[in-house]
Amino acid sequence: MTGPVLWWAVEEPSPLAPEPAEIVIGLIAFTLLFLFLKAKVYPIFEKTFAERTAAIEGGIAKAEKAQAEAAEALEKYNAQLAEARNEAGRIRTEAQTQRAEIVEEAKAEARTEAKRILDAAQSQIESERQQALTELRREVGGLAVDLASRVVGESLEDEARQRRTVERFLDDLEGREDAQAAAPAGAAG
Repeated sequence: MTGPVLWWAVEEPSPLAPEPAEIVIGLIAFTLLFLFLKAKVYPIFEKTFAERTAAIEGGIAKAEKAQAEAAEALEKYNAQLAEARNEAGRIRTEAQTQRAEIVEEAKAEARTEAKRILDAAQSQIESERQQALTELRREVGGLAVDLASRVVGESLEDEARQRRTVERFLDDLEGREDAQAAAPAGAAG
C-alpha cells in the first residue's frame, strides 16, 4: 500500500557524514601523496636546507675570519704608526742635537777666525807702529842733526856720530816722557 510517506521516515544522506568509500579512497590518496612527497620532494628540501645552512655557517666563518684579519691588520697598522712616530721623534732629536753641534762648531770657528783676524790686525798695527816709529826717529834724527849742526856750528856728517847723537836725543826725549807719565800716576796713588 501506498500510504502516506512520512517525511521523517525517509533517510537522506547527510552532507556532513562522508561515504565510507570516499574515506577509504581519501586515505589511500593521502598515503600515496605522502609517500611520494617523502621520497621525492622532502630530500630536495633537506638538501636545499643543508646547503643554505652550510652557506650561512660558511659566511659567518668567513666574516669572523675577515674580522679577525681586519683586527690584526689594524693592530699591525697601529704598531707601525707608533714605531713611525717614535722614529720621527728620534730623528727630530738627532736633528736638534746635530743643529746644536753645528751651531757650536760655527761659533767656535767664528771665535777662532775673529781671534786670528784680531791677532793679524794687532800684528799689522804693531808692525806699522814700529815702521812709523823708525821713520819718525829717522826724521827726528835728521832734524836733530841739522839743528845740532847749526847750534854747534860743526858738521855732523859722520854717520856714526849722527847715529849716536840721534840716539842720545831720543833717549832723552823718551826719558822725559816716561818721567811725565809716571809723575801723574804717582800723584794719583
